[in-house]
Amino acid sequence: MTSIRARFAPSPTGHLHVGGARSALFNWLFCRRNNGAFILRIEDTDIQRNIEGADAKLREDLRWLGIDWDEGPDVGGPYASYNQSERLDLYKAAERQLLETGKAYYAFDTADELDAMRKEAIARKDNFRYPRPSNFPSDADAEKARADGRPVVVRFAVPNEPITVHDEILGDVTFGAGEVEDLVIVKSNGWPTYHFAVVVDDEQMKVTHVLRAQEHLMNTPKHVFMQRALGYATPVYAHLPLVFNIDGTKMSKRDKHKVVRTAVKEKLKSKAWTKEDAANVAQCDPAAFDRWLDKADTEMDMSQVSRLAEPAGAVIPEIDVHDFRVSGYLPEALLNFIVLIGWLPGEFREKLTREEMIAAFSIDRIGKTPGRFDRDKLLSMNTDYCAAATPARMLEAFRDWAAVSNSPLASLDDATAARAIEACKGMRTLRDIETKAGILFAPDEAVQFDPAAVKKVLDKKDGAGYAMLAKLLPVIDAQEPWTAEAVDGLIKKLCESEGVGMGDIAQPLRVAVAGKPVSPGIGETLVLLGKGKTVNRIRRCLALQA
Repeated sequence: MTSIRARFAPSPTGHLHVGGARSALFNWLFCRRNNGAFILRIEDTDIQRNIEGADAKLREDLRWLGIDWDEGPDVGGPYASYNQSERLDLYKAAERQLLETGKAYYAFDTADELDAMRKEAIARKDNFRYPRPSNFPSDADAEKARADGRPVVVRFAVPNEPITVHDEILGDVTFGAGEVEDLVIVKSNGWPTYHFAVVVDDEQMKVTHVLRAQEHLMNTPKHVFMQRALGYATPVYAHLPLVFNIDGTKMSKRDKHKVVRTAVKEKLKSKAWTKEDAANVAQCDPAAFDRWLDKADTEMDMSQVSRLAEPAGAVIPEIDVHDFRVSGYLPEALLNFIVLIGWLPGEFREKLTREEMIAAFSIDRIGKTPGRFDRDKLLSMNTDYCAAATPARMLEAFRDWAAVSNSPLASLDDATAARAIEACKGMRTLRDIETKAGILFAPDEAVQFDPAAVKKVLDKKDGAGYAMLAKLLPVIDAQEPWTAEAVDGLIKKLCESEGVGMGDIAQPLRVAVAGKPVSPGIGETLVLLGKGKTVNRIRRCLALQA
C-alpha cells in the first residue's frame, strides 16, 4: 500500500490567510490520521509577486497554530529543495520532454497581439481560445524570435477531448472538449508557471493526495492533461469548500483595503480630508493613493493602509492568521474554529483538541458548500478557551501576544502580568487586558478623562462623584495593608456608612484612576495600580472640579 503523502504549497506573498490555514490544517490532519507525510512546499516561481521574508512569516504562522511538517524548508527531506525557485532543472527537463514529443510548443505573441485576439473573440461573441499553429516552431525559430526582441513562451498543447476529473468530495466533474485552452507553462523570463511547476513537483515529491480549495477545481483538468502527457501518476483530488464571510462574500485579503477605502471616501466626501491629507497620513505618493482609491489595491501596502485606518475611523478586519494573533486570539481556539468550517467531526461537538481532530478526521466528512466565517462564534469560542486555560498557559499566550502586538504591557514582570490576567478574567481576547488594565501601568499624566464619563459619573447630582472621591481620598491614603481584599472591604464599609451602592464609589474611582468607568474589579484595579499612584490620580481627578 502506497504511503500517503500530501502537501500544503503557499506562495510567499504575505502572512497566511485563514482559508490557507484551513487547507494546511486539513492536509495535516489527513496525514496525521493516516500516518502519512505532510509536506510544506513554497511555490515561489512568480518572482514579481514574491515578498521578501514572506516564506518565514508563513512558517511562523503555521507553527503558531501548532501545524508542523515532515518535509519542507528548514526541515529538509528526500526531495529537497522545497522552494520551487531552487528546482528549475526539473522543470527544464519536463519542458524539454514536452517540446520534443510535440505536446508543447513555442509561442511568440506580444501582450498587445494577445489583447487584440481577445477583443476579436469578444466581438464574435466567442470564448477566447489561443489559436494553436498547424506547425510548431522549432528551437531555431525560438532563438530567432528572442534575438528579434519578441517574448518567447512555451504553451502546452491541450488535447481536444473531454476529461472527467474524479474528486473525493464533489464526485466526477466533466469538462467538455475545448474548454481548456493551450495554457502557458513557461513564461518569457524562463520561469515555469504555477500550473506546470505544481504538476512536476507533485510527481517528483510522490504526492498521493491533493486537498485544496474549490477555486482550484478549474485548474485540475489542466494538471491532469499534463500529467498524462508526461507519463505521471494522477494524485487523488479533494477540493475543499471555500471560506466565506458571514454575509456570503468571499473572505479575501482585499477586505482590509475595502473597509479602509470606504472610511477614507467618507472623510473625503464630508471634506474632513483632502486627497493630499490622506496621502500624507498614509505616507505614500499622491498618485499611488489616487489609484488605490480607485480600487488598485497593490498601489499601497498594508502598513500604509493601516496608517489610514484609525484616523479614518476604520477597524481593519482580521483576515490573516497573524491578524488574529495580534488581536489576542489563542491559537488553539482559532485552530478549533477553522477546523469546523466545512467539516463535521461525526457527532455534535464543537470543542476539540488536536488529538481529537486527528482521530475524527476523514475526507468524507468534508462538505461541498462554502463555510461561513462567523466572527461572533469565534469570539465566543476564544472566550471559552481563555476561561478554561491554566494560569501558566495564559501567561505564555499573553507573552506571545504582547510581543507581536508591540503592547506596552510586554515589559511587565511575570508576577504582575499574572495578576493583570487574573484581574481581567472573563476576557474575550488577550487584547482586553490592555483595554481594561493597560492604563494602570502607564504614567499618571497619560490618563485622559473621558468627557462623557466625567459628566455622567462625576458631575451628576451636583458633583456627587467628586464629593465621594474627596471623602475617599484620606481613607485610601491611610489604608494598610494594600491588598484587593482590604481595599474592597474599605469601599464596602464606606458604602454602608454613606448609605450608597457600590457603583456610587467604584465608578468615580474608575474614572479617577483610568479616565473611564471601565477596569477590572475595583480592588484588584487599585492594587495593580499601587497606593501611591492611586492617591495621585484621585488628586488629579479632583483638580478637574475647579
